[in-house]
Amino acid sequence: MVTVYVPTMLQSMTGGVKQVQVEAANVRQVINQLEEQFPGIKDRLMEGNQVRPNLSVAIDGEIARMGLLERVRENSEVHFVPAISGG
Repeated sequence: MVTVYVPTMLQSMTGGVKQVQVEAANVRQVINQLEEQFPGIKDRLMEGNQVRPNLSVAIDGEIARMGLLERVRENSEVHFVPAISGG
């Protein structure tokens, strides 16, 4: 099972749940599993057919570069974090 850490800004949609276990092989499946458990959360995580540009997905401490196609392992930890831009 993949452990997903729900960001504070979305915990109102999860009833205060801070982490959840899902079965998934990639980020798209993680989001779909979250949507099944917490209807409406997908719209907050995705824009069109990709992760919202103001969010980054970290898998086991590494920022996912392949977006929804990024693979997750059985014991992965997934975090949705506000994207940080620099200049």
